[in-house]
Parts: sequence; C-alpha cells; structure tokens
Amino acid sequence: MQVVIAGAHGKIGLRLAALLAGRGDVVTGVVRNPDHRADLERAGASAAVVDLECASADELAAHLTGADAVVFAAGAGPGSGVARKDSVDRAAAELLATAAQLAGVRRYLLVSSPGVDAPPEPGTDEVWAAYLRAKKAAEEALRATDLDWTILRPGRLTDDPGTGRVLLAPPPVERSDVTRDDTAAVLAALLDAPRTARRVLELREGDHDVHEAVAAVSG
Repeated sequence: MQVVIAGAHGKIGLRLAALLAGRGDVVTGVVRNPDHRADLERAGASAAVVDLECASADELAAHLTGADAVVFAAGAGPGSGVARKDSVDRAAAELLATAAQLAGVRRYLLVSSPGVDAPPEPGTDEVWAAYLRAKKAAEEALRATDLDWTILRPGRLTDDPGTGRVLLAPPPVERSDVTRDDTAAVLAALLDAPRTARRVLELREGDHDVHEAVAAVSG
C-alpha cells in the first residue's frame, strides 16, 4: 500500500510512518520543515516538503499521485493561536481532501477530536474553542465529499507505551485517555479495513485487541 501522511513528523504521524514502513508499505510524509526529512527517513518513509498553509491543492496533489490512501495527522500544536487552529486543523485538512480528489485517491483517514459534536461551553478557553470548531468544520467538509473517509477521534493522548488494547466505537463514548502508540496502530489497521469508510469512531484505552476492535466496527 502507498500511503501519504500529512503531519508526518508529529507524535502520531511519525509513529504511523514507522509502523507502515515496518510492514512493507510505501510511505510519504508531508512535512513543512525540510530539517525533518532525516527523521522520516529513519522511520522508513520519504519526505515531501510542503507547507499546507500556503500550498495549492494542485501542488499537494502532485505528491499524492499513485497513493492508495491519505492520512491527516497534522495539527497546529501547543502554543499556536486561534488563527492557526483554523489554517491547519481545518483548512489544511480540507486542502488534503481536495488534493486527494484531484489525484484520484479515495481513502482518507482524519485524526479529529472528541467533544466536537456540541458547541464549546461558555467560558471555554478561546484557543481550545477554536480548535474544536476547526476540527468540527474539517469533519463536516470531509463528510460532504464522496471520498471513502473515516474519522477517528482519539481521547486524551499520552506518550505511555502502547498496550495494543483499545475501545473503538461510534460516538458518544466516555472521555478517557489513549496512547499515541495505540492511536497509530488503530490508524494502520483502519487502512486495511475499507468497510470502516464513512464511519466516525471514538478511540480510548480499553480491553480489545486493536485488530479485533477494528473488525468489530467494520460494517
């Protein structure tokens, strides 16, 4: 399988790149900083240096030609403000969808967030509220396409070692943690599960083997 990961140098993206390359997939990581190329190559992936906040859909589509799937794991990250929550967490996700359509890539996995189904509560930190609104808008834009999308909403992410056991279910799901290792493992398994297309799934730590959990939600 040929997979392109947007945000491939992030904490989930780099883990996913290593997992996919380790099982023999051909992985291209889209990164903004050329200095990140070496880290991707160590993980077994090649790098496409593209600034998703500036690139056109045609420019990005040129890096998707021949791919079987794309994964959006990018994010503005801690310390970013309201504007970049929109330009990365929403606009870049939409850009990837448009580019995928131009390149003829149908499978699209979006890493989203819990808590987007309801408006932010009064008094919510403005940056966090902007993040939730951006993720919700990205989900809505993706749902409006004819792509074979799957939206994954992991819980609070931790850097603890993965357990290989998760809870994966349609919303609503109670809030709890999940490791970045297990999130990457679930994304890899979802790529092998085309019958999860057009599903929104919440991910938490749990008791089910990753592959069994994905099989259970493959409708």
